[in-house]
Order: sequence, then C-alpha cells, then structure tokens
Amino acid sequence: MDICEMYENASKCSANTMECFMVLSTQAQKISIATLCGLFGTLCMFENSLVLYLIFSSPGTRRKPSYLFISSLALADILASIIFVCSFVNFHVFNETRFSKEMFLLQLGGVNTSFSASLSSLLLTALDRYISISRPSEYKLLMTRKRAWIVLGLLWMTCVTIASLPLLGWNCCTLNSTCSELFPFVDDNYLSSWICFVMVLLGCIIYAYAHVLWRAHQHVAYMEKNQVQMGKQNTRMRMDVMLAKTLVMVLTVLVLCWSPVLILMIYSIFASLSNHLRKVFAFCSTLCLLNSMVNPIIYALRSKELYSSLRMLLSRFRRQLKASEDSPEADSTHKSSIIET
Repeated sequence: MDICEMYENASKCSANTMECFMVLSTQAQKISIATLCGLFGTLCMFENSLVLYLIFSSPGTRRKPSYLFISSLALADILASIIFVCSFVNFHVFNETRFSKEMFLLQLGGVNTSFSASLSSLLLTALDRYISISRPSEYKLLMTRKRAWIVLGLLWMTCVTIASLPLLGWNCCTLNSTCSELFPFVDDNYLSSWICFVMVLLGCIIYAYAHVLWRAHQHVAYMEKNQVQMGKQNTRMRMDVMLAKTLVMVLTVLVLCWSPVLILMIYSIFASLSNHLRKVFAFCSTLCLLNSMVNPIIYALRSKELYSSLRMLLSRFRRQLKASEDSPEADSTHKSSIIET
C-alpha cells in the first residue's frame, strides 16, 4: 500500500498529505532535480523569449497566423518554465508544505494550463499547416489574423477552465473520492479525464501531421518531375515542405518527452505505484520542460524567416558592440587606465 498507508485512510486530505508525495529521499536526487529544472527552465525562458521577440519585431512574421500560433506556443512554454520550476523545486527539493490545499491546487492549475496550452498551440500549428497544404488557394480566406486571435482566445480559455476544475471543487477532498497516487488532493477521475484530453490532442496532431507528410511527399515528387519550371508556386511548395518537416520534428520531440509521463499516469490509475516508480515519475516530469526548451531550437534551425531575423539581430548587436569599443569615450577610458597604471 505505502504512500503513508494511502494517506492513513481516513485522513487522506490532512495537512500532512503533501509530505507523502515528497519522494526524493537523498541529497543527490534533490540536487539532480534542482540542476535539471534550473538548466532547462533558464534555457527555456531565454529561448522562447527570443522567439517571441523575433516574431513580433518583424512585421512580416507577426502578421502571419502561423507565427501567431508559434507565439502562443512560446508564451505557454515560458509560463510552464516559470510555474513548473518554481513549484516543482519548492515542493520536491525544499519540501515546502506550509501552503494550503487551495494554493497547491492553484499552482498545479498553472502548470496544467501552461502545458495544455503548449499542446493545444501545437495542434493549432498543425491544423494551420494542414489547411495551408490541403487547401492552398483558400488558405488566406480561411485563416485570417482575426480568426487566429479568436481561436487562440478560445484555446487559452478552455485550458484555464480545465486546469481550474480541481480548485473549483473537482478534487478528492471535496468529493471524498479516490485520490491520485501522483498528485496530492487530485481526484483519480479528473486525472483520467485530463489524460484523455491530452491523448485527444496528440491524436489530432498526429492525424494532421500524417496528412501534411503525405501532401509534402506529393509536393517533393512534383518538384522532382518539374525541376525546369521553378516558379513562385514551386517556391511556395518548398516552403510548405520545409515547415512541415519542422513541425514533424517538434511532434517527434513532443511524443518522446511526454510518453514516459503519460504512461506512468495511466499506470497509476489502474495499479498502485511503488516509491521507485514515483521517483521515476518525478524525474520524467522534467522531460516535459525539456520539450519546451527544445521547441524554439527547432524553429531557429528550421524556420528561414526566424533564422534570418536572428542573424540580423546578432549582426546588429555585434555592430553596436564594436561601435562602443571604438567610441572616443572608450578610448579616453582606456588611455586614463594606462596613465593610472
């Protein structure tokens, strides 16, 4: 049984409940978790902030619905890195239990919102590519900036609503129901529903990408047969193929990073978890943060527009740095330091 003998049966929602979920028993495990969260979280914030800057600093990218969806993904990943790292390290490394049940569920809701919004933004990006490749002549009419903003608003509202349900009453304390073995106060039925929500998102993303890959393969075959006529249409096709491959890379990383966590969540619903498996789950949770860190790297490497904006930004930074070094103030400072020496 364990897990503090299933919260000591009758007192499963007492103040001591959270201590039963602090599974990191050695200092080495806590240092490892803190290091992974600190590294992934810092890089994730920096990279996704850079992506947002590159998108909104360029009129050409910030007007495109596809980049609005990528901006939503970057924003969700930034929030995930901040909320997840702070709450996760505070709980598992510093063993903080002074906050109330409501505060814990609020933090958990923030983590769920950001990760759900990240997955949902990937789905919108996949659907955007699906429409772009399957109905290219109607794409600009179907996918306008106004519609993109409306869809993004609905997306975030849905994610916030679903993540807030435990705080609003769908928890095992209020309902006196079966509690999850992975999260304090969380109802097993809610966890099952959230897993189904994530699986539906992943299923829709996979379906959209399967179609994108099939059409991309057709485009590649068409371009190979018509290499002489390399006009504007073929250039557009090549861009679609490039972006399709980029998004498939994102999906591959997504599945590899999320599969261990989802498998353990599903297993916890049907069977009791040992302390060892719950420690494995704690370490696997950092893979979700790794996914948020890797996404912008893929964009920078695969998106021609973002990569070009990044090169311009670095070039401008180098010119400013060189100008500051060659300025008269820098020369006088250098001379005065020599005289003082």
